[in-house]
Amino acid sequence: MKQLIIIVSVFVTLILGSCKEDPTPKPKGFLKLEYPEAVYKKYLSDCPFTFDVNAITEIEKPRGGGNYCGMNISYPRLNGKIHITYIAVDEELLTKSLKEAQNLTLSHAQKAESIETYPTEDKTHNRYGMVYVIEGNAASPVQFYITDNKKHFLRGAAYFNTKPNYDSIFPAVHYLKKDIKVLMESVEWKD
Repeated sequence: MKQLIIIVSVFVTLILGSCKEDPTPKPKGFLKLEYPEAVYKKYLSDCPFTFDVNAITEIEKPRGGGNYCGMNISYPRLNGKIHITYIAVDEELLTKSLKEAQNLTLSHAQKAESIETYPTEDKTHNRYGMVYVIEGNAASPVQFYITDNKKHFLRGAAYFNTKPNYDSIFPAVHYLKKDIKVLMESVEWKD
């Protein structure tokens, strides 16, 4: 009789203990980053070009002079910046600058999952360029250049002040791509 009570007790305990729901893993949560609607303003500098820039940015005073001009367009809310370099060119220096821009982009190929290219051409305003979107954990996820194919060459690269993790910075990269597109479409050369 004692054995029957023990067997029934164990059986009842097993049945009651197995009535819980199966544990299921919870889905990962993703940080939802929201940035303000972009409002653009014309940026005028001592450099031989102007462009439209997002009003949330801070622009460091341009450095250089003569045939060179460099500046950073800082995005404090995104913890990043776009580094801009301008060079006055002739035909030979233009060819060299185009190759260098491509090589600098390709130097990120080791960390890139893919590199997408977006050419741009506006014959009316003498603007020809390329945007490179580097998907993966590259140091610079977006690079670009714009030129008039004669005298002016402007190159830019986006950087974030954090260790590259493309999944984490994707919303900020998407936001910057729009600003870069506006910048490229609004460049005006001072002749």
